[in-house]
Amino acid sequence: MIHYNPKSWFSLIFHTYNRQVMRKLLPAMAAMGAFTAAICYLELEVLEEPMEVSNVVHSLLGFVLSLFLVFRTNTAYDRWWEGRKQWGGLVNVSRTLAIRVREYSDDEGVHAHFRESIPGFVKALRDHLRPSQSGTPQPPAAAKLSTAAHVPNAWAQAMERRALAMLRTGDLTNQQHWLIAQNLERMVDILGACERILKTPVPYSYSMFLKKFIFLYVVTLPIGFVATFAWWSVPVVMLVFYILVSVELIAEEIEDPFGVDENDLPLDGLCETIQGNVEEILGST
Repeated sequence: MIHYNPKSWFSLIFHTYNRQVMRKLLPAMAAMGAFTAAICYLELEVLEEPMEVSNVVHSLLGFVLSLFLVFRTNTAYDRWWEGRKQWGGLVNVSRTLAIRVREYSDDEGVHAHFRESIPGFVKALRDHLRPSQSGTPQPPAAAKLSTAAHVPNAWAQAMERRALAMLRTGDLTNQQHWLIAQNLERMVDILGACERILKTPVPYSYSMFLKKFIFLYVVTLPIGFVATFAWWSVPVVMLVFYILVSVELIAEEIEDPFGVDENDLPLDGLCETIQGNVEEILGST
């Protein structure tokens, strides 16, 4: 995730991220510029005079398109923010679980088990949410769990079994076991919430229609702009195309908050934070 100063206007205006978007859109922008130039040549050089087309239709369609883009970006940001809230909750519940284990038991073996299992669950969840990312995911420390069909579930089950064993041997009271189980249940709830975000994309029909809408809107712009802007229609249409498509690209990037793009959530950093906190709490006596 990019960290920045929101008060630094010039650094934001000329940030390299804009150039990255420009490079991605450059082929399509060049094609739009060539298409607009062809329309300008046809109307200004071939025809006797440019076609007088009213811009009222494009104004109305532009208003409708702006509503679609606002809804699109809001939907994508809601998914990003929901993912951030879930991982923020995972940080808190991991700390609480480690503190309770530390206070309820003096057994160093128990401390070592949860010192490994809590970060193991978190890292397994991170890798579980990146099934289509490039590169080899970092496997959990325990090889016996890394082969499970659902690795985060295996880590949660291992911690629950250890808590039950402590209850049966009398190392935990019923109340203490219930409190630990509440933390484990919360961790599994966060796992389910993250899977819901990952496996429920924006509806296909909506995404397809918005892209078609942007394409048709921009392709028809030169016909109405030539009479007003003449050859200046080329940079104007390219600018409009850049703005509209950039908004859609930003929405595409943040709607999957668990990836490795620049604006995705810093899952690696959150995993390191949780591991550091757990090791500090459950360190050697």
